[in-house]
Amino acid sequence: MRAVPLVLACAAVLLAGCSPMLPEGSPPARYPAVPSRTEAPLVGALVDQPLGGGTRSAVVRESADLQQCMAQLTAARVIFRPVPDRSTTETCGLASGGVLGPDMGTTARMAPGDVEMTCRTALALSIWRRQSLEPAAREILGSEVVQIDHMGAYACRNVNNGGVSGRISAHSQAAALDFAGVRLRDGRRVTVSAGWAGDEAEARFLRRIRDDACRIFGTTLSPDYNAVHADHLHLEATDTRFCR
Repeated sequence: MRAVPLVLACAAVLLAGCSPMLPEGSPPARYPAVPSRTEAPLVGALVDQPLGGGTRSAVVRESADLQQCMAQLTAARVIFRPVPDRSTTETCGLASGGVLGPDMGTTARMAPGDVEMTCRTALALSIWRRQSLEPAAREILGSEVVQIDHMGAYACRNVNNGGVSGRISAHSQAAALDFAGVRLRDGRRVTVSAGWAGDEAEARFLRRIRDDACRIFGTTLSPDYNAVHADHLHLEATDTRFCR
């Protein structure tokens, strides 16, 4: 007869949806803990989350492991093809990287396409375009972004194209992308070089996405930083914190 209470207890669990019991008063986690590689990722877990105070640290955490970083991109329908690690020179190369292809969850495409970069850069860039660049264009410019123009990610060089004695650029590790502007569905082209100054809609749009980038990337540099960045935003996905 002891089996009857056990059956009733199991039935109650099934009716309750077999939900795990959490300690009373436990706050829900904004981002899930890093799952094992055998667990399925939450659909759009990070790329589709609104920007917040913990976005940058979440990017660093979720991209610490290449497989977990790729799981985040795959869950958001972002095409990312991993490539073997390589060392071009003593200071240049690529680790935990791949080729960033189309984002199937958005309309805009990168130009040039198929950009080689670290997975962390791809994750940060995907968050920025979905949660900042594309919504800001619709809100401020009144049109949809159809193309994102950039100047590339990997370049074996020093900062500001300096000589051999200069500091190594994040581009030498494919950990940064230089954003030049966007093309809109209504035919307009908005560029950092022509639209940054003033208080026109283009300037407000560019400054908005620069400020949002500072919440996602480790280092974000704009024309406000120096003349070298007069025509682009430097978006650097490293474990740093500098915004100008």
